[in-house]
Formats: sequence, C-alpha cells, structure tokens
Amino acid sequence: MSRFTGTDNYVATDDLMMAVNAALALERPLLIKGEPGTGKTMLALEVAKALKRPLFEWHVKSTTKAQHGLYEYDAVSRLRDSQLGDPKVKDIGNYIVQGMLWKAFTSDEPAVLLIDEVDKADIEFPNDLLRELDRMEFYVYETQQLISAKHRPLVIITSNNEKELPDAFLRRCFFHYIRFPDAETMAQIVEVHFPGIKKQLLSQALNAFFEIREVPGLKKKPTTSELLDWLKLLMAEDIPPEALHSQDTHKIVPPLHGALIKNEQDVHLFERLVFMSRRKG
Repeated sequence: MSRFTGTDNYVATDDLMMAVNAALALERPLLIKGEPGTGKTMLALEVAKALKRPLFEWHVKSTTKAQHGLYEYDAVSRLRDSQLGDPKVKDIGNYIVQGMLWKAFTSDEPAVLLIDEVDKADIEFPNDLLRELDRMEFYVYETQQLISAKHRPLVIITSNNEKELPDAFLRRCFFHYIRFPDAETMAQIVEVHFPGIKKQLLSQALNAFFEIREVPGLKKKPTTSELLDWLKLLMAEDIPPEALHSQDTHKIVPPLHGALIKNEQDVHLFERLVFMSRRKG
C-alpha cells in the first residue's frame, strides 16, 4: 500500500502523515480540522500528487446539498430541448450531470476526493452522505443505474469548526486537528515558498507576525497564507528588517500591515496594546 511521506511543497508533521496513512489503511474518510490557513485544503492536493492519484475537488457552499455530490438532473434543459424538438430528449441520461462522488467512484484508478469545508452546508449534509461513503455506491433513479466505486477513493474532508458535526458522521471518520504552526515549523513553510530568504528579515517578520496573533481580543488572527503575502510584499518593496520592529511611537504597526490585519478594529487594538506595553517598558 502506498504511504504518504509529505512533499517538497508541503511541510507535513509526523502526526499529519500518520493520520493520512491511518485513513488509507482503515479505508475511512479523513476529517481534517484546524483554523483557516493551516493547509487543510492544500493537504488533499499534495496527497494526490504524492500518491500519483487523480484529485476530485468538491467545494461546499451554504446552499450545497448532498445530492449535488452524486448527480443532478437538469430538467430545465430537457424541457427546453423538447420544445425545440431536439431528439436527444428521448435519452434522459443526456440530462444527468455527474457530481464529484460519481467521478471519484468511476475513476479508472484510485482517486483522492476532497470534500472541502463540510461545515458550511446545512447540518443534515454530513448525515445525508453516510450511506454513500459507507457503501461506496448510490442509485440513479432517473436512469435506474447503480453507481459503485471501481476503487475506494481516499476521502479527505475539511472543516473550519464553524458548526458541530453529527456523531454518526464522526464515528465513520479518522480525525486529525492541524495545530497552527509554531515559529520553527513556520520558518520551514516560508523557506519552501521563498528559498534563500534573508534570515534577519524572516526572524523579524515572524516575531511581528506572532506578536500580532497573540494580541488578546483580535477579531481575525493572521494566517499562514497572509504571512506569505506579507513577506512577498516586504521583499518586493525591499523593506529593511529593522523597520518591522520600530521603536518610533508613530510607527507602531509594521509596514504593509494590510496583508496581515484585515479590519480597523484590530489595527486600533494592536496599536493601543503595543503603545501601552512600550510605555510600561
């Protein structure tokens, strides 16, 4: 059996690699939780690449129903074609649109199926998929077909913890929580994206980044992707490392902070707390 050992483009912890391989061995969906920006969606892409498997991505929205992952019947198109006298209306199969589960099930080789941000949908959404994920098959009533998986795909399900998932659904998954990277791991992630970045710039940037994240009461903490955007800007503008931690009380917030802090309340909160801490210092 193939095992996931990480990739050159994705810094995976030992625990995360173990979780992926456990899901492969158990043939159960892998449920990945963690705050935004911890690489949950990217994991599926990198696992598919590492295992040389096709990837099918189902990005869930608030309006998504479980049925959308199986198939949809396009009755509107069929009605329009019947009015135009199109002969293809005689075959209802012409109006069945395959969902991502269907495509993953009928793939000629074992696939990776990403069900992204499952907690965005209605609370019944996960339960409505239980049977299909258990049995790896579903029935198409319009064409009277039974669609069964040629190969069991590795199902990776991500959640931002926006709502509780049903117990029956959780029982069927192998669970892993991606902790937010510490400074050492974050430095490795940055090195993947910006090889050869100046060590002093990286050190000062990480200090400023984690200082912002630790501000109590922040509405939105900056994430890994926002740190990478900020570093890209700092290098493009050739900002010196010392500018990231200025002692000038008029320059409390780091330069180009709009890549990190995304609302005015958080900017004011950060300015106030840093100003107070420097006065005490």
